[in-house]
Amino acid sequence: GKVHGSLARAGKVKGQTPKVDKQPKKKAKTGRAKKRLLYTRRFVNTAAAFGKRKVNTKINTN
Repeated sequence: GKVHGSLARAGKVKGQTPKVDKQPKKKAKTGRAKKRLLYTRRFVNTAAAFGKRKVNTKINTN
């Protein structure tokens, strides 16, 4: 099939955007600590924040 537009315009938007350097971040947790973080993010915080039951998304995945 045909390509949308000519290849002369390839990378136009990425070329236009101003370069912003990456911000220095803290080291990410690994292993057990990361799993603990995910657990609190998914199950503990959501229940407290909304006050309504979170719908189980894995019900009809066949």
